[in-house]
Order: sequence, then structure tokens, then C-alpha cells
Amino acid sequence: MPMNATQPLRIGVLAIQGDYDAHATALNELGAQSILVRKPDQLTGLDGLIIPGGESTTFLKFLERDGFLKSLQSFVQTTPTFGTCAGCILLAKEVQHPHQESLAVLDATVERNAYGRQIDSAIYNGETSLPGGPLEMVYIRAPRITRTGPAVRTLAERDGFPVLVEQGHLMAATFHPELSSDRRVHQHFLDLVRNHQSA
Repeated sequence: MPMNATQPLRIGVLAIQGDYDAHATALNELGAQSILVRKPDQLTGLDGLIIPGGESTTFLKFLERDGFLKSLQSFVQTTPTFGTCAGCILLAKEVQHPHQESLAVLDATVERNAYGRQIDSAIYNGETSLPGGPLEMVYIRAPRITRTGPAVRTLAERDGFPVLVEQGHLMAATFHPELSSDRRVHQHFLDLVRNHQSA
């Protein structure tokens, strides 16, 4: 599909836990068609997927039912996927504090609950490589990306650690862009999806 195509992108939002409705709202505001995904067969026909925040171990328990985890592992290998907070943890190749299973597609090490309870409702404004000036970042029990591989591009940092990254058809954020009125992060993901389709 050409990048100037007018057909709306079909973007799934994994609707198991977390604020998936806020992601859906952001996507709809940007002209995409959001689809809430609760079963593995709903991954078919999607142009991309967002894995929202929540509790990553709870995500895994749900995904282990009905072969969902296996279907999702196949999906994220080839289809644009954006993980926020717990979604970032699920995409990472290595998870620490403590170690847990993941989809292991993003060449990064992520430390769970790295900032402790003090970050429960912190809002931070920081520079990014996205156009438009400082970006509002909402952190809730945020993980920390402690290592990235050579193919991972850092789009934003906090205290010297990456907080927004991309690797090919994958994106991850340790904060919650869906809880901000700034839609640049979601727009960047939609641009990534279009670029993937035209490659």
C-alpha cells in the first residue's frame, strides 16, 4: 500500500488489561481504525498492534490460554508492534528484576518496576527526536531500558536511559503516551506502519 493511501490503517490494541481504550481513542483521533484484540484470531488482517501497559506477568497468564502467546509471537516477528510500559517489557529480549518470559523480539534489556513506587503518577517533559518540541511523558510504575542493541534507535531518554525506542517494525516506550493529549508518539507509530507497508 502506498504511503499516501487514504485507506485507514487497521491497528489492533491488545485489550486484556491496561488503558487500551485510551490507545484506541488516540488511534481514532489520528484517522486509524482501532480494533480491540482479545482473542488470537483477531490478529488476522491487522496492519499493526499496540500492547498497552498493565502488569506484564498478568499479561503472560492470559496469553498462555488458547495458544494466544504463540500466535502473538508469530505476529510480532513480522508486523509493526508498539509496546508501552508492560508492553515494552513483553517485547524485550531480556527482562530483569525479576527475570520473566517475553516475546523476545526487541534487542533490549528491560528492568521491571525500576523507578519504584515514587514514579506512580509522575509527568516528565523531555526532548525527543520527534518534531514539535518537548514531549509530555506519563510514568506509572515504569520499567527501565538498561541496554539496547545496535539495531535499536533511541528517540527519547530520561536520566541517560532510553524511554522511547524503535527497531525496524517495532516501537517501545516505558511511559504512557495514551495518557497525554500529545499524539506525536502514536502518529510516529502510524508512520512506521505505513513505511513498513511500502518497504
